[in-house]
Amino acid sequence: MRHRTVADLMTRSVVRARRDMPFKEIIKLLADHDITAVPVVDELDHPIGVVSEADLLRKTSTQADTSGRMPIPHPEAWERAKAEGVSAEELMSAPAVCAHPEWTVVEAARRMSAHNVKRLPVVDEADRLLGIVSRGDLLRIFLRRDDAIHDEITRDVLHETLGLAPSEVTAQVRQGQVTLGGSVETKSLIPLIERLCRSVDGVVSVSEHIAYRTDASRSLPLGT
Repeated sequence: MRHRTVADLMTRSVVRARRDMPFKEIIKLLADHDITAVPVVDELDHPIGVVSEADLLRKTSTQADTSGRMPIPHPEAWERAKAEGVSAEELMSAPAVCAHPEWTVVEAARRMSAHNVKRLPVVDEADRLLGIVSRGDLLRIFLRRDDAIHDEITRDVLHETLGLAPSEVTAQVRQGQVTLGGSVETKSLIPLIERLCRSVDGVVSVSEHIAYRTDASRSLPLGT
């Protein structure tokens, strides 16, 4: 069973900003490429931060509202520093939260969630920029066709990994939702089947209706 990696999903032609790129040039860069953020790199192409539309908007959000309808904001010191910044290095969010190309979708998603970021620059062993992966890129695994998911579950999970015959457990896939049926020898095998099926790329949910012939836990001596 092969999981899609960050390398499979990332964008390889990365638009990047040098640390000394001026404010207006960053805005033009985002507009020209129809993107909302860009990694900032040093002279060795190492990501040192990411500058996004949110970072750039601080320059206007900290200004007084001349209409008088909004109170004058009282930003933190770091927000004031960013609002006064004029280059990518002064405006960016740092340090850059990065991923590696061999990571699975799960690893990348957990890193995004832990750091509350929408994208991860992807770097090699020397921390040089290779690509960028976004939330939308990770969600692309859920565009897998139902028949591809069905084939992987039937061939890789049920047959090759668990050694089950096609007549023992069946899988139906509709819109990424897997329904398992059939019968196995022991009850303890059912949670394993379900867990492995959930790990297949593109699976949205798993429901099982698998019968079992014996319950091994009830045959154990008392006290074990």
